[in-house]
Amino acid sequence: MPGGSISDDVTDPAPEAVSVEIPRIERVHDLLASISLDEFDPAVDLLPIERTDRFAALEETINLFARQLDLTVRDHRGTIRELEASRAALVDQLNTIEEQRAAIRTLSTPVVELWDDVLALPIVGLVDARRADDMVGELLQRVTQTRARCVIIDVTGVELVDTATAGHFLRLVATTRLVGTFCVITGISPRIAAAMTELGVDMAGTPTLATLKDGLKACFAHLGRGSAATKAT
Repeated sequence: MPGGSISDDVTDPAPEAVSVEIPRIERVHDLLASISLDEFDPAVDLLPIERTDRFAALEETINLFARQLDLTVRDHRGTIRELEASRAALVDQLNTIEEQRAAIRTLSTPVVELWDDVLALPIVGLVDARRADDMVGELLQRVTQTRARCVIIDVTGVELVDTATAGHFLRLVATTRLVGTFCVITGISPRIAAAMTELGVDMAGTPTLATLKDGLKACFAHLGRGSAATKAT
């Protein structure tokens, strides 16, 4: 049977050699190849231990290494699967949160059709830049859809006003005017009026009225609908 030899010490001028058949060496090569190609199967690829010679000790060591490596790889794969599952769940949660945020933004910027040609935007709570952008977009969309000629911005539900918030209100008014829509602001409380005056906010040219009803009357007057204004009263 063809064979080879393995020396204990290549520096020894007369080393002790172990005779090893070529097929045993080829099996070691095949095992290492299966590991490198990620095709190792412990049930199939482990080296058969058929001898008790010194090369068999090496075969046992290689089998032990292969088993441990396989366990480590399986653990890593399990960890990767768990991480991927966690990532997918996190993505789903983030998508759900974003959908909820979008729904909240929509609910927080309701544009109501009060009458033919008259829309109202009731504002409640704080207004930041993001919410102001949503308001502008929603309002312009509804104005375009309904071809409304008047818009009432009602701030009855706003308790605090700073320079930025006042600027957002003015931007809403300016935006509606750019598309040719008559706009009034209603519901400015004495507290907000005082705050805006103290902040130096210039509301000149922007009709400001006490109540939503007053705003509706102003819109009817602008539209020339005196009889409708009387009914609204």
